Amino acid sequence: MALKCEKSIMSLPLAAILLLSTAVLLYAAVGCDLNDPDRDVARLFPGSTGYKTNYVGIDQKGGPELLAKIEQRLGDKFQGLYETIDVPYTLYDVFKGKEKIGYIHGVNEKGQYGGIQVFVVLDLEGTIRAFYFQKLTSRYGKELRDSKFGEQFVGLSLKDFYAYDVASGKAAPSSEVNRIKNPVPEAEQDFRAALRGLKKNLILVDEFILNNKHLQYFVTF
Repeated sequence: MALKCEKSIMSLPLAAILLLSTAVLLYAAVGCDLNDPDRDVARLFPGSTGYKTNYVGIDQKGGPELLAKIEQRLGDKFQGLYETIDVPYTLYDVFKGKEKIGYIHGVNEKGQYGGIQVFVVLDLEGTIRAFYFQKLTSRYGKELRDSKFGEQFVGLSLKDFYAYDVASGKAAPSSEVNRIKNPVPEAEQDFRAALRGLKKNLILVDEFILNNKHLQYFVTF
């Protein structure tokens, strides 16, 4: 069967092959949007009256130089379909009347069994009000989606996550990140993917929205 499938693809006209290639590239550059922005914003920010959607890309804001800077702050290289330089990141400014009251932002991350979408709800200072998975392909999804797991992130900010090394999965002894406990030892890969996605998320918000408010706390390992 595999040989027949391969033969059918190779026999396609050149134009069709190019079209399929373009579709793959477009898929690779897909960002992370709220499934239902009207519903989700109202749920995540009770009392809010509206929101503004902003689309920002690393290629547009600074290109390879900015990408290198973000990777340095993350402590890891971008790689794979969800971390190409042209990914459009979707950021939501949330309002109550004319007053801006916070932000919502999500990123795609690769977990052990598939894609993960890590969303954070932030106040105007970049402090986490809520953390949740919009998408989680994992055998341990029930445990990781438990509200008690998400509550561990509340009150933290990028300042705290600078002390977390995504390469080793360890934080400095005095870091508040150490209070975040993995609910399932077998889910270590997905747990670390979630923390990497969260740190990446906060760095992007700091770059794109907060004018590098937390850059002063940056440390290298």
